[in-house]
Amino acid sequence: MSTERADPGAYDYSQRSARLPAAVNQSNRDLPISIESRLELYELQQVLRQFEQRAYDLFMQNLVKGTSHLSLGMEAVAAGFGLAKRPDDYSFATYRGHAHTIAAGVPLGPVMAELLGRENGLLKGKGGSMHLTSVDHGMMGSYAIIGAHLCIANGAAWSAQLRGTDQVAIAFFGDGTTNIGAFHEALNLAVIWKLPVVFVCENNLYMEYTPIDVVSAVPNPAADRGPAYGLEGILVDGNDADAVFHVASRALAKARAGDGPSLIEAVTYRHGGHSRADPGKYRPADEVEAWLDRDPIPMYHRRLLELGVPEGDLATIQQSVAGRVEEATEYAKNGLHPGPEHLFTDVWADGGSAWRN
Repeated sequence: MSTERADPGAYDYSQRSARLPAAVNQSNRDLPISIESRLELYELQQVLRQFEQRAYDLFMQNLVKGTSHLSLGMEAVAAGFGLAKRPDDYSFATYRGHAHTIAAGVPLGPVMAELLGRENGLLKGKGGSMHLTSVDHGMMGSYAIIGAHLCIANGAAWSAQLRGTDQVAIAFFGDGTTNIGAFHEALNLAVIWKLPVVFVCENNLYMEYTPIDVVSAVPNPAADRGPAYGLEGILVDGNDADAVFHVASRALAKARAGDGPSLIEAVTYRHGGHSRADPGKYRPADEVEAWLDRDPIPMYHRRLLELGVPEGDLATIQQSVAGRVEEATEYAKNGLHPGPEHLFTDVWADGGSAWRN
């Protein structure tokens, strides 16, 4: 992707032709991926899309408390890695972590209940949208501090390396993280210690409200910086689940074999604003329209039809997923609101406040 430089103070947001997506790479259709795996990728993308659409609806009904950061339009990244990883691998995400949590195998009901702040939620309603965590599923947290989890992922990878478990830590982060010191520190240490970690930049072109190319010295903020740390600069179409699954499988195999870390930049686009409080009006209409035309799910739907999968089979998957999301919604709505007895739990080792005295 080419970019153009400008004075940030005088940046013309209407001149965004350099940020429009390239044509779909049809050669990815020929990647050595079985139809069974592709159907799993399609189903997982449907789960992520329908779950987040429901989360948006519930937010608009004032049932989701606080804010929420959706990854509508970015499902192919989480789906590709979700299918490629092992169940015992570690996942680390940002506050935009719903998709990665579900892709790690966490059931929909407790995730939805957590968004609603209910007692039957994943964290008993105390974590909310931005802090989804399930150690039992290797989902080691969603982090609101930009870049902090990259160093923590290194720690998990080092633990796996010392224990000889062949587990891999996967750290997902946004393009804005590439201008944070922790990004560079984490890459440097991971290479020096040859850690089994895969760093995945979900470059959706905007760091909150600011185009990433306005504040980055290189066109590809993650991939172009990899060689400085002895890493291959891997750039992948983040809207193509096959392409993501392919590069994810290679990177995970490399880490598992003891050959060290990888850095992958997946170029994608969020359909909405940064959060539910952001209408995203700063994005030019032609840019939004062009990326909506590259919605990962309709594109993947068409690919499966071209590969001979009957339309009826895909419709059945969509309907099955809709039923699962409906069940998760009812599970969440039927949960109780946490009572005052939960105030001092999960904040100290003994679950109480006696330590203060």
